Amino acid sequence: MSLLRDHDFRGLFLADSASQVGAQLLLLALPLAAVSALEASEFEVGALAACQTAAFVVIGLPAGAIVDRLSKRTVMVVSDWARAAALASVPVAWWLDVLTIYQLYVVALVLGVFTVFFDAAYQSYLPHLVGRERLVEGNSALEGVRTVAQLGGPSAGGYLIQFLTAPFALVVTVAGFAWSAVCLTTIRKREERRERRDAHLAREIAEGVRYVLGHRLLRRIAGCTATANLFHSIAQPVLLLLLARDLGLGAGAIGLLLAAGGVGGVIGVLVNARLVRRFGQGPTMWLAIALPAPLTFVLPWLQADWRLVLFVLYEFCVGAGIAVYNVTQVSFRQAITPEPLLGRMNATIRFLVWGTLPLGGLLGGVLGEMIGIRSALLAAAFGACLAFLWLVTSPLRSLRELPVSEELSS
Repeated sequence: MSLLRDHDFRGLFLADSASQVGAQLLLLALPLAAVSALEASEFEVGALAACQTAAFVVIGLPAGAIVDRLSKRTVMVVSDWARAAALASVPVAWWLDVLTIYQLYVVALVLGVFTVFFDAAYQSYLPHLVGRERLVEGNSALEGVRTVAQLGGPSAGGYLIQFLTAPFALVVTVAGFAWSAVCLTTIRKREERRERRDAHLAREIAEGVRYVLGHRLLRRIAGCTATANLFHSIAQPVLLLLLARDLGLGAGAIGLLLAAGGVGGVIGVLVNARLVRRFGQGPTMWLAIALPAPLTFVLPWLQADWRLVLFVLYEFCVGAGIAVYNVTQVSFRQAITPEPLLGRMNATIRFLVWGTLPLGGLLGGVLGEMIGIRSALLAAAFGACLAFLWLVTSPLRSLRELPVSEELSS
């Protein structure tokens, strides 16, 4: 936390804090707006989840090349204001009684597009801001923000949705994106002006893809994360339907249950360094994915009784595992990649690992309608237990320290 004494990192930290709180509220508010305000079906909720992440497939790769050509801070500021404007249209339409599921689809698509650009710039900007020698410290602080937001965001957001209704609760997320943009403009450190490139965009995109897929460790990390994301996104939309519709839980109660993931995430951030020292970086990475996965099997058996305690346990353990995994693998990716390739590397990874999310959202909706919500959750549980195989069958299985200078191809 000594990094918070640095003015510029503090600006990024405050921006991220506002953005993460808004994102946690958005996680509940957008699908609940579809369910409660528009009485959306299983397929429509799944399609909405797919729209939120479709941009990672469609523009994920060119976004990285574009970010590498531009000021990353400017990209983040523009993305924040664009997301705030798109999201503000939902409560306005609801107030005018003209809100439709199709408007929610369009808003979700716009949010996805600018989230792609923001994320590619954000993860590429940190090394410039703090230096590569402090990446783990910087990523730990920012991952702590995410987990604390996950701790308080869903519960506070749930009650906010309950009192204001889901569409009007989105105003808080709009304010979060606006505050994030303002904080980013306070950063004083400027990026070096880059020479104008004559290379074609397609050639630059291909260079980033070759770097990621040609690296024996990066491609394994991408495969693991993509698999975990696929089956998580299958479970997510039908899980919300199970809790809100089948079990009859209110938005506040759902938020409190989801907050357990934030508690686990905070614990994960705090013990991450000790785990790495005890087991090594490679084993810590795959254990963080493998150990919580079997708990996914509790989801199909949930009822509005004592079994909700099992859901709390699931959220806690998964939240802790995600925090440990993210700090370790993101810091490694940033440290090993040459600075001119950072945007394209992050965008390529995002394309691969987030590209499975719209597919998973659609599959979740289709499976929910075809075989039922609980059977869809059971299928997702089986798949979630496969993700760690990408890492445990690679050199990461026993590597205590991840190399930061090695051949790019195997």
